[in-house]
Amino acid sequence: MSEIVEWTPDAHELADLELLLSGAFEPLTGFLGHDDLHAVHERGTLADGTPWPAPVTLHLSAEVSPGDEVRLLDPEGLPLAVLTVTAHDADGLTAGPIEALGTPEHGPFARLRRTPAEVRAALGGRPALVVTMRGPLDDLTEITATAKELDAVIVLLPLSYGEAGPAVVRAALRAAERLPEGTLVVPVPLAPREEPEIDLELREHVATAYGATEHLAGPEPVTLPGPPHRRGLVIFFTGLSGSGKSTVARGLRDALLELGTRTVTHLDGDVVRHLLSKGLTFSKADRDLNIRRIGFVAAEAARHGGLAICAPIAPYAATREEVREMVESVGADFLLVHVATPLEECERRDRKGLYAKARAGLIPEFTGISDPYEEPDDADLVIDTTHISIEAAVSRVLGTLQSGGWVR
Repeated sequence: MSEIVEWTPDAHELADLELLLSGAFEPLTGFLGHDDLHAVHERGTLADGTPWPAPVTLHLSAEVSPGDEVRLLDPEGLPLAVLTVTAHDADGLTAGPIEALGTPEHGPFARLRRTPAEVRAALGGRPALVVTMRGPLDDLTEITATAKELDAVIVLLPLSYGEAGPAVVRAALRAAERLPEGTLVVPVPLAPREEPEIDLELREHVATAYGATEHLAGPEPVTLPGPPHRRGLVIFFTGLSGSGKSTVARGLRDALLELGTRTVTHLDGDVVRHLLSKGLTFSKADRDLNIRRIGFVAAEAARHGGLAICAPIAPYAATREEVREMVESVGADFLLVHVATPLEECERRDRKGLYAKARAGLIPEFTGISDPYEEPDDADLVIDTTHISIEAAVSRVLGTLQSGGWVR
């Protein structure tokens, strides 16, 4: 009997899943495997020669085999679909057909969503001018003229993916008020592709699925980030136990509070462990989960322009990179500070006696002794507190913030 695994895809995969389920990605019936993926990259077709412009993939870290069923969940844990595994590669690439279990409920403007079949039914055979948009439509002249020439219903498809999604939908609703009566607004969570040509091809395909007689791609939005001192920022200290990172982080917090020019959130490692991560062990899985929780809270603090300071050990490069991605995905900046005090000095200090216990085998999986610390090669600032005072270390971090424009 095959095993049923539960899995929550990432944001990009969830968006693709919704379009697979709605029929917007027809003729696809599931996620692509290695052969189809290779053909898409090489020829712009599936392995059987069917034209298809872009990868639509799912990566699953759980151990599954062909024939297993994977229940795909939304971020709130509601089941969306069942994937029947046909292939699972060593890198996690998992292929197979999907079957719907429920209607996607996550994300804003759910009441406006319609499947391609529902839109085509509403059109009733009339021609349609479908406009895909990732930003505001400042000039509606071409849209209005083309629709009049075709005698077509205008269908606005705001591509409502990610943080900018709600703003794009609102822009579509505002545009609809200035367009002919009967204009439809249908949010579509199409994630952008890196290559503009492929992104445009996929938009064309989705527009056709929604009944387009003709497709217009709205202009790409021009985004001008605010000055650094107005942007959210996460300062993420990493280093061995006893390196001085927590002390430097507290000193930086105090210095910033004295300046009074930024809203500061300080996520102290011990406090986080006691409250946010109470009950977690020091296994690798639980330590990773602790860092992800810190990263999530820090990103939320930075989402609206706040400055967050974190100082966990964070020994694994992959988990630190996850936090960086969390922060940057909400439009904030991420500053990684490696407090690179050597193990010998950290062990010499050993105020809590942790290293002595680890050496005696009383603390398993202790970073630097029985578990690795992966030194970052992407640190924005490296500090060794062996021969400098805490005040000097704080001044170096504060100087970096001031020279980068994050603090005035």
